Amino acid sequence: MKNFSRAATRAITLPFNRRGTLMLGLTVATTSLMLAVALPSHAHDYKAGDIEVDHPWSRATPPGAKVAAGYFVVRNKGSEADRLVSVSSEISARGEIHEMSVSSAGVMTMRPVPNGIEIPAGGDVALKPGSYHLMFMELKQGPKEGERFKGVLTFEKAGSVEVEFAVEAMGAGGGHGGGHPANHEGQHGEHGASHDDHGGHSGHGN
Repeated sequence: MKNFSRAATRAITLPFNRRGTLMLGLTVATTSLMLAVALPSHAHDYKAGDIEVDHPWSRATPPGAKVAAGYFVVRNKGSEADRLVSVSSEISARGEIHEMSVSSAGVMTMRPVPNGIEIPAGGDVALKPGSYHLMFMELKQGPKEGERFKGVLTFEKAGSVEVEFAVEAMGAGGGHGGGHPANHEGQHGEHGASHDDHGGHSGHGN
């Protein structure tokens, strides 16, 4: 009788366990599918060949600004160095790669980098306030907080990478830190004329 009861118990509980396992499997599969669909919409990194571009961002500009800045981190997963050679965007007539430096006397100087930025093999370079950065010149429209605008980064070996710049608030740090003046784009706008015959200028930060 005991053996019969045990067999009956197994007969009753086994289908339940199988059903429970099936339901758990369906739940996991559904959750995984939802994550797979949701993640790409939140992802903000781009890849071309061995080059990865992480979180391109910009800052909102004040009314009348003639230029805006762009920042991101670029990583080279390859065994050979590559070089960022040019940039363009849908919000500007042209784009330039710039570098900020501070002299021993504490004077900040910004200048174009006509030969681009080398990305070492297996290394990365951060374009950020106070260092290398992009300048979007002759704005067709000012970037607005909460929006995104399209851009194209061109590398010597990896080729062109289409990206979107997330626009943050004026003075935002983009999550990449560092103390820096909040009105970088506004100051560039005030110096818009000097950019066109720019051999380097000083006295303002990015």
